Amino acid sequence: MAMWIIPALKAVLPHIGTIISATAPAFTKKSGDATPDQTQLLQQQISELQTAVSQNATHVKELAEQLQRTVAAIEGAASVVKANDQRNQQFSVAAIAISALSLGVVMMHVLTL
Repeated sequence: MAMWIIPALKAVLPHIGTIISATAPAFTKKSGDATPDQTQLLQQQISELQTAVSQNATHVKELAEQLQRTVAAIEGAASVVKANDQRNQQFSVAAIAISALSLGVVMMHVLTL
């Protein structure tokens, strides 16, 4: 299993209940039997829409904050990886230099025989 799946699941699982409840019908529908006062029905629907909009704004703000933390964590991990790459490159250059020096010593030894 890919290592990125576990953090992704941990980020999504707490919001499953919210997602499911958001998919349920939340708005008042006109009933076919009774004809209630249209103004009252419109006011109720407007109120429900305003509530939904404010909840959506709250959820968007929370998601933006989570995204900001995620991006910061990714940037931190990228800087660690970059530092490790630089260190590995330095070790590689040192190994090449030691190998070239060893080859030179061996060639000098062979030529003197």
